Amino acid sequence: MARTPKAVLPKAGENPGKIVDIDVSQEMSDSFLEYAYSVIYSRALPDARDGLKPVQRRILHQMFEMGLRPDRGHVKSARVVGEVMGKLHPHGDGAIYDAAVRLAQPFTTRLPLIDGHGNFGSLDAGPAAMRYTEARLASAAMAMVDETDEDTVDFGGNYDGQLLEPLVLPAAFPNLLVNGATGIAVGMATNIAPHNLGEVVAAAKYLIDNPNATLKSLMKYVPAPDFPTGGEIIGLEGVADAYATGRGSFKVRATAVVEKVSSRKQGIVITEFPFNIGPEKVVEKIADLVKAKKILGISDIIDLSDGQQGTKVVIEIKNGYEPQEILEKLYKLTPIEDQFSVNAVALVDGKPLTLGLKELLEVFIAHRIDVVRRRTEFRKAKAEGRLTLVDGLLKAIIDIDKVIKIIRGSEDAAAAKEALIKGFKLSDEQATYILDMPLRRLTKVSKLELETEQAALREAIATLKTLLSSEARIKSQVSAELTAVSKNFATPRRTRIGRA
Repeated sequence: MARTPKAVLPKAGENPGKIVDIDVSQEMSDSFLEYAYSVIYSRALPDARDGLKPVQRRILHQMFEMGLRPDRGHVKSARVVGEVMGKLHPHGDGAIYDAAVRLAQPFTTRLPLIDGHGNFGSLDAGPAAMRYTEARLASAAMAMVDETDEDTVDFGGNYDGQLLEPLVLPAAFPNLLVNGATGIAVGMATNIAPHNLGEVVAAAKYLIDNPNATLKSLMKYVPAPDFPTGGEIIGLEGVADAYATGRGSFKVRATAVVEKVSSRKQGIVITEFPFNIGPEKVVEKIADLVKAKKILGISDIIDLSDGQQGTKVVIEIKNGYEPQEILEKLYKLTPIEDQFSVNAVALVDGKPLTLGLKELLEVFIAHRIDVVRRRTEFRKAKAEGRLTLVDGLLKAIIDIDKVIKIIRGSEDAAAAKEALIKGFKLSDEQATYILDMPLRRLTKVSKLELETEQAALREAIATLKTLLSSEARIKSQVSAELTAVSKNFATPRRTRIGRA
């Protein structure tokens, strides 16, 4: 006879626990949604304002906090990864290092934000381990992180609430368009092509002056993406779709020319490949096609690519075959012609949205206007605070002997402060500042220097007030700063635009 199990009762003082009946399907749904939300907002999708995912933002901010500026020496990448992981990003070191590597690779980002020293990989091979490579911020990254300490952006608590981290960077240029983005979240993905900085800045400035600008007018400034690896975009219909709706696809071809490769043979020389396509993959594919006799007339394939000379693959053609015909077959059968699909999904006010070219620029411009306004207010408040102290000092040094006599004759600091306030008609803040100054410094204060500083502060405050007085002036300031960024960092277009 089967024994009936006895209920085990809790002992005295023990928590008996609580059993809650739940609907398993509802619990699974809620848990999955929470997981999906976490992946979308905390890992995979970039913010439309600064174009960065959380891990990228944390890397740049922490490197800035570490003082790894372009004019200082490199440090081990492992040190950067450790600081980011320990203070801001509670995930694996591999994920952090991979993100840092991508920010440093000139063939991945159109404007690298990290200046890497050592082997940061290639299109065909991964980077060296973080203990072997070194890093510091690139000059362009300073335009992303500068002014973070001037109340330009909001901060939030890190993963354990002990430190603060920026929720977005000031970002002096449209990084999302310039460097592009890729990411796979739960139920959605993003793939944004890199663009030319000078072109994007010109479009942003035009949109500031003409808020009702059409897409056609913006495409006069940004005709197509500009990949760091060059190549040639074939046809603009897909590009126009991507700029209009945030979704579209277009073909990108390698840069290939037919020329003599030896005294007797013609050949095809490839010097640029489509974005994210490495020469090893292409050489392997061509070799397989030759072995399978799907392409005839190729006698040899030589990969001369290296870190110094760049990409160069030479394809020797047998006598009697037409190189141009073989090149057309290579376009059809190998990755030297590739399809790039745009799916411009980014976070706007915490929500994932699919954005066209104009929307991406509008989000960035609104962000910069907010940054410039907040920075101006911060600087005005700082200048006004300093002016208050300078005014107090000017009142006090008229009779410095009386100040010293009051301080020495007072029983305590509170009495001295009260006497200074009454004797010189100072504010509490001014009196406190004078009391906190060392006596030797107080006696050496120059009236002429203070009056010069006072005039400069009043002029600066007037300028800042004028800037804050109208939206048009702030927009003009944003436009001027974009011009300066373009002048410092813009480079000629690398990707040519061809006809379909």
